[in-house]
Amino acid sequence: MKGFPLRTEALPRTTRLVTTARLRESVLRALIDTDEEFALLAALEGATSARLNAASGLLPGLPPEDLVARVPHAAVVNAAFAYARPRGLNRFNGPERGAWYAALAARTALAEVAFHLTGHLAETGVFEAEVDYVEMHASFAGAFLDLRGAAPRPACLDPDPAIGYPAGNALAVEVMAAGHNGILYPSVRDPGGTCLVALWPHAVQSPAQGAIWRLRWSGRPTPHIEQVSG
Repeated sequence: MKGFPLRTEALPRTTRLVTTARLRESVLRALIDTDEEFALLAALEGATSARLNAASGLLPGLPPEDLVARVPHAAVVNAAFAYARPRGLNRFNGPERGAWYAALAARTALAEVAFHLTGHLAETGVFEAEVDYVEMHASFAGAFLDLRGAAPRPACLDPDPAIGYPAGNALAVEVMAAGHNGILYPSVRDPGGTCLVALWPHAVQSPAQGAIWRLRWSGRPTPHIEQVSG
């Protein structure tokens, strides 16, 4: 963390995008007739649920005491930390523990999500997809490492994941060890935008649902983006 300022910030509204599938009733409901059958199938589903495994202490990188409970959208918050890329890195988290990535503006959050989804489609060679995302707003108050204005640009903000992600993970480990909320940083995918990563579930305050956005790829790598609700 040496060389980067630590700031106490009060951020009343940030935006994270979550697929609307996360908010739908379980698909198991269509497979059963009684509550007893649903309970049995839910138990089977839970055996492979990272979020439920975290609550049971089965995820080494996310102890149950780090999770939140009895607050609005607690399941959404906990899921952000329970689900990570199983064989890879994100900018500020590894495969054993997720993080809450958000932006100060919906435009920035959309640019970040569109970039990564376009990359996944490029791997298939087919730019045909339609995905709906819902805004999850949250507020933050506390200490954040601030990378805005850092010069020269730190390695953790390199647009090449092979360079930026290992450096970002190393920095996140230091921030967590110091007990700080997370990191504020300039968006890599939206020039002029600001992103943040919260490294602890309890740092995510007053989560609330916002508008729904639709991203549609129709044969080209640039998606059409439209607000469809809210």
